[in-house]
Amino acid sequence: MSTLLEKHIVELLAEGDEKAISLLYEHYGDTLYGVALKVVRDEELAQDVLQESFVKIWRKAGTYDASKAKLFTWLFRITRNTAIDKLRSLGTKNDKEIQIDVSDVYTIGVDGVQPELMDMRKHLAKIEPKYQQVLEALFFEGMTQQEASEELDIPLGTIKSRLKIGLRELRKIYDPSAMALLILMQWL
Repeated sequence: MSTLLEKHIVELLAEGDEKAISLLYEHYGDTLYGVALKVVRDEELAQDVLQESFVKIWRKAGTYDASKAKLFTWLFRITRNTAIDKLRSLGTKNDKEIQIDVSDVYTIGVDGVQPELMDMRKHLAKIEPKYQQVLEALFFEGMTQQEASEELDIPLGTIKSRLKIGLRELRKIYDPSAMALLILMQWL
């Protein structure tokens, strides 16, 4: 897409001109649909996500800041986050249908887990602030590594290094099996 067209779309969005949505749909609709489809893996659901995304884009048009991200990056993040939210809401609905009392799934004992060791915020204070900052953003604020990089104004490679070192420092504090559980919880 040409830079001039992108600037024009941004100007229309800032003015609240409905032509912006038409232009966005025309130039980005297929790509954003592909993003949604990749996350939700269902065509109908991806169409719903795309529609919800365009509503959010319209409502948040005033928050777009070209100095923080390119237009496509902003659109991509809104669409991706909307798709993830949609999956989570469906997962919550599906979780309510599970009947624990009739489950024959093997349950892992919790005898070895010591709750005082799982107080991550308390133990997080024991590591260097630069690692704390990254772990807080990723674990407690739910940011992706890319989002943390942009939000904290730290290069992506540095975010990855600080995550790795921070987890290694926490591993010294936590039992290795408890740390694995903690890492798995991040992805749920």
